[in-house]
Amino acid sequence: MDEMDDNLTESAPAAGARATVTPAAGGAEVVARDVDLFYGDHQALFDVSLDMPANKVTALIGPSGCGKSTFLRCINRMNDRIAGCRHTGSITLDGQDVDTQIDEYLLRTRVGMVFQRPNPFPLSIFDNVAYGPRRHGKPSREALRQTVQRCLERVGLWDEVKDDLKKSGLGLSGGQQQRLCIARTLAVDPQVLLMDEPTSALDPISTSLVEDLMSDLASDHTVIVVTHNMQQATRVSDYTAFFYMGKLVETAPTTELFSRPKEKQTEDYLTGRFS
Repeated sequence: MDEMDDNLTESAPAAGARATVTPAAGGAEVVARDVDLFYGDHQALFDVSLDMPANKVTALIGPSGCGKSTFLRCINRMNDRIAGCRHTGSITLDGQDVDTQIDEYLLRTRVGMVFQRPNPFPLSIFDNVAYGPRRHGKPSREALRQTVQRCLERVGLWDEVKDDLKKSGLGLSGGQQQRLCIARTLAVDPQVLLMDEPTSALDPISTSLVEDLMSDLASDHTVIVVTHNMQQATRVSDYTAFFYMGKLVETAPTTELFSRPKEKQTEDYLTGRFS
């Protein structure tokens, strides 16, 4: 199950340290202050400070290799798994430092992640969604059934798969697989949902479904999404942060940043003068 654990961004706790997971009571505010990140001697992030409000969608934009995904993975400590990777500064979740005040195992129940390409487990549709709740406790059969149905309904997948729950999740279309992965993440009631280019491998219809879902999820979760699609950022996000060469150049409410950018680098990127 190691690959499955990686995809869920979980790690096993020390003996006797297994956390009790309770449903999230809405999204959490995420605040980064003075974050520098290094891969060995190479610095990838420079002095990043960013507020990501609770129950809002924050989009991270910028050219490839500018540090967006690296920063995203700091929030749930996925970079900890990379040899030689280290960061300074702080990232807090509702005021708690994710590095020093939240157990890593519990952090990854509070902060879920959806990856660029759909990655359903080689299990049934039902067992994909049930995997997290089973790992985090011993829910009754009925409680598990209700959780699976609730999460599949939330992502608009229930009516499409309710008669095929025993079939493999790998047999779904790409768009359905991505929504299944989102349902799997939601099954442990995270406060924050990180999405790393979640529609880049999807067709336009599936992209539209996932975009609608992102906006809807912000009612109960804080959503932070990396996207190369600037039109997508304008459609789904409340706030946008522009990264360039590892630095946070500018952040503002999305409509303001796209209509009245304050920094020339931001304007140049938005108008296509560089990419």
